[in-house]
Amino acid sequence: MKTFMAKKETQKMNWVLVDAKDKVLGRLATQIAGILRGKDQPDFTHHVEGSTGVVVINADLIKVTGNKAKGKRYYWHTGHPGGVNYRTFEEFIDTNPELPISLAVKGMLPKNRTRKFLMKKLRVFKGAEHDLQAQNPKALDI
Repeated sequence: MKTFMAKKETQKMNWVLVDAKDKVLGRLATQIAGILRGKDQPDFTHHVEGSTGVVVINADLIKVTGNKAKGKRYYWHTGHPGGVNYRTFEEFIDTNPELPISLAVKGMLPKNRTRKFLMKKLRVFKGAEHDLQAQNPKALDI
């Protein structure tokens, strides 16, 4: 009996639609990261990127537990001296609600070359409308 190894050429791309309304950020991100990697597929192979893309809608209605809405900070540096900037979770939800979900999923993916390719398969939208109707995403209840 031979061991089955999935190959990128044999993978067929499909899309999943996830509604983020009233979901907890971290719990949703772990589910999305597993779907992107292909861990929900019976032919999961760790070195082959997953064949499932994820469309997340209602990113502006995501929740966090405890006092993280005011206490959770996202840091980045401009590269100039004294160029450390940060925003709280509340500020990001008001200005760019797609970013907290993207950053949470990115942090839960493996830190190697496949992360860049997996992040290209994640699409996050602010409202209930999205522009990926042609891919026929199947609704997934998480």
